[in-house]
Amino acid sequence: MGGLEREGHEQVERRTIGAAALAVGAVGLGCMPMSWAYSGSRQRGEESLRAVHRALDLGSTLLDTADMYGPFTNELLVGRALKERRQDAFVSTKVGLLVGEQHIVANGRPGYVKRACDASLRRLQTDVIDLYQLHRADPEVPVEETWGAMAELVRAGKVRALGYCAMGARGGRRSGAGLHDATIRQLRRVQQVFPVTAVQAELSVWSPEAGDALLPWCAERGIGFLAAMPLGNGFLTGTLTPGQGFEPDDVRARHPRFTAEMMAANQPIVVGLRRVARRHGEDVTPAQVALAWILAQGPHVVPIPGSKQERWVTQNARAATLRLTERDLTELAKLPRAQGSWE
Repeated sequence: MGGLEREGHEQVERRTIGAAALAVGAVGLGCMPMSWAYSGSRQRGEESLRAVHRALDLGSTLLDTADMYGPFTNELLVGRALKERRQDAFVSTKVGLLVGEQHIVANGRPGYVKRACDASLRRLQTDVIDLYQLHRADPEVPVEETWGAMAELVRAGKVRALGYCAMGARGGRRSGAGLHDATIRQLRRVQQVFPVTAVQAELSVWSPEAGDALLPWCAERGIGFLAAMPLGNGFLTGTLTPGQGFEPDDVRARHPRFTAEMMAANQPIVVGLRRVARRHGEDVTPAQVALAWILAQGPHVVPIPGSKQERWVTQNARAATLRLTERDLTELAKLPRAQGSWE
């Protein structure tokens, strides 16, 4: 796995997403933690900017952001990198959510979508967004109307392709049955208006539910799949200690799976990842095994682990060179299911 020590932009293998065969690095970079949802005291702009540049150096070209992260500050940060290296990056941002002081609401009105796109273009310092994703469907607006406005942005040359986020589909996680049925129904509707290039949804070793129906649905239609939270909000890295606590503004401080009791109960999952990692070398980590598992789910799948430090970006990129064996995959499939609600 030492090949990634070389400098250059083509070290991470390339994958294609969607019928248009848009090329991206096999491992992307989730930019949200740089300015939103995780440990505010550890968010440092210059350090995060170096992480973005490191990702691009390694060929992790897909930069995933959203106008609501910050809000707005995450796009501004990514824009600083794009100003210098637009040709090296595949920029993905999102629309459809508004952030208030104590709440988040959906807005899918066509006029708003078009204004929001123009604002994102300014913050990102670019004249085109590679992938524009609908963050959440607005229950007050027919999704076809929202998607139609987004399609007009493609025809206007402001956006190259459209994506749909299914990350909010957590109702029913306790049973696991039909978790993404509603998402698939909406995808069928918007497909009638304009092609879906990519779907973004949570997928990881401890949250594999998207593999039941949503992942195969995308594969059958040539739609790319962006695996969000592939490292289980940091749990699957093996670097978190049960009972360590989180800052009040960290989303994990309120997650049932991140109580001391549940983190301890789910340690066997990390132990299993570490056991597989040891078979591949002393420098292989549980996080790399978790990402390699996602990459093994299909050639249309691209994990987008979030990070704000160069060392983690480098480690994540190296996962693209890790090839899991049938024994590895069988062993990982037998890991215990995660305990604790995700609600």
